[in-house]
Amino acid sequence: KHGKTLKPESVRNQLETSLKRLRTQCVDLFYLHAPDHQNPIQDTLQACNELHKEGKFKELGLSNYASWEVAEIYCICKHNDWVLPTVYQGMYNATTRQVETELLPCLRYFGIRFYAYNPLAGGLLTGKYHYEDKDGAQPAGRFFGNSWAGAYRDRYWKESHFKGLDGIQKALEAAYGSEKPTLTSAAVRWMYHHSHLKGDLGDGVIIGMSSMEQLCENLTAAAEGPLKQEVVDAFKHAWDLVAHECPNYFR
Repeated sequence: KHGKTLKPESVRNQLETSLKRLRTQCVDLFYLHAPDHQNPIQDTLQACNELHKEGKFKELGLSNYASWEVAEIYCICKHNDWVLPTVYQGMYNATTRQVETELLPCLRYFGIRFYAYNPLAGGLLTGKYHYEDKDGAQPAGRFFGNSWAGAYRDRYWKESHFKGLDGIQKALEAAYGSEKPTLTSAAVRWMYHHSHLKGDLGDGVIIGMSSMEQLCENLTAAAEGPLKQEVVDAFKHAWDLVAHECPNYFR
């Protein structure tokens, strides 16, 4: 009946439906998951403030908004004394660094912490895929055989991406030899030690998994130390190769 818009009644309906399904009175974090360019944002934010005053969520989050929209939203909330956004969930990984230029400085300015999604580029940074797979093998995972597969292929399936990954694999081999970490481990370690994220400001990495094995690998990597400089350089070179066709962090 309400549709997935950010109209006030739809926002209320979506949160209250979630609370019912979760069998709880309040959630820690309520996200506006993506912009709704058809409806005025101040109406949405006023509705969020009412829901916050009713004790239905603790913190307001944003996701997939451009940095100028974050600034606009923050200022509207501040001006009206409404609940301020305190978290931004955005796409960020070793070969998708668009957020570094303008979004992260904007978030720092407003004291909004950043939670990174797609830290493994939808699984591309595991090294289990090859560019030719799209015409043949199609291994199980996020890129084939599900409703989001096309969107993920559009986002990351670029020849330049695979060329960059090849360079990273070679750098891992040269730097570590037979003791080399997996590409997955290196990509997770890059997030924790070489990215622009700051743990002391409350930033975080959203780790996904489709098996217990993946969860264990990701958590193990998150606890390991920094990478050797030549591997960090190879990640930077990979980013330079793909930057010109990198997907936007906003919608």
